[in-house]
Amino acid sequence: MKYVTEYRDAESVKGVIEEIRRTVTRPWTLMEICGGQTHAIVRHGLDQLLPPQIELVHGPGCPVCVTPLELIDKALAIASRPDVIFCSYGDMLRVPGSHQDLFSVKAQGGDVRVVYSPLDAVALAQQNPEKQVVFFAIGFETTAPPNVTSVLQAQHLGLKNLSILVSHVRVPPAIKAILSSPHNRVQGFLLAGHVNAVMGYWEYPPLSEEFRIPMAVTGFEPLDIVRGILGLVQLLEAGKVEVINAYQRAVTLEGLKPAQDAINKVFMECDRKWRGIGMIPMSGWCLRPEFDFFNAEKRFDVESMHADESPLCIAGSILQGLQKPHDCSAFGRECTPESPLGATMVSSEGACAAYYKYGR
Repeated sequence: MKYVTEYRDAESVKGVIEEIRRTVTRPWTLMEICGGQTHAIVRHGLDQLLPPQIELVHGPGCPVCVTPLELIDKALAIASRPDVIFCSYGDMLRVPGSHQDLFSVKAQGGDVRVVYSPLDAVALAQQNPEKQVVFFAIGFETTAPPNVTSVLQAQHLGLKNLSILVSHVRVPPAIKAILSSPHNRVQGFLLAGHVNAVMGYWEYPPLSEEFRIPMAVTGFEPLDIVRGILGLVQLLEAGKVEVINAYQRAVTLEGLKPAQDAINKVFMECDRKWRGIGMIPMSGWCLRPEFDFFNAEKRFDVESMHADESPLCIAGSILQGLQKPHDCSAFGRECTPESPLGATMVSSEGACAAYYKYGR
């Protein structure tokens, strides 16, 4: 398959890794920011093929993993109402709240439905005017355009029974928070190609300059990832601070301007709590006041709910690259995909799920 098969060619990947081996002269710690890249790295064993001087640590780029516990509890409270059809992507159904998950609510009779697009929720609102339809709008910049489109479409149709529970987070503030930590170990970043396809990468050079750290926009196939790693190693060995684009077939500097315009029309930047990490200033998006009618938190009066994280789960340290899943005493014991303590064990992009699935 074009743009897939050739980027999974083993000989090409080995060739780039050999070039990395010839280039590297000292230890470097690199972070892939995206959970999809984490799974690709572990699935294909790229971390084990790299020379020992290169350590990969895993970042907070899994939107399911960083959705705060209290927002999961808000979703559960809304989904439990008899007048609500609660719509979500499938990977949110197993994420544990304080006492249960969305699967449990569904088993108890709640009308919880897996959808493949926020526009499916718009259609359900049209088909069920007697019900309140709520869409769980989570994600990084990648999923924001379809989510804002659903709001604009509902406004255009005059729907009174659709709202969204927003948990959007943004990558640049998360990177800044990681680099600002006194415990930071990261010396180079692999940036998330799908985020940059939407937003471009114009926000990253100022961060790179401020913290004197190179970054590489990277895709998700093995060859994409090792090319990004090679680019970072070359920059680090040369003492250069730049942002390079190793995913030029999908990403431009400016990104998709119409998508950015739609996002800015419906959303505005806001402080956002990240599960296991805490509050990161201006790291999220929320609805603008003129779209408050579609705000599920306000419609169902759940804004004031709060929750405490499990003391056993070290997901926050994992998501900041400070520890790895096997450093957790509960990993594979108290915490498994069947009985997860945190979202990193159940998300399709979670680092703990990757380590568990692929036997690390």
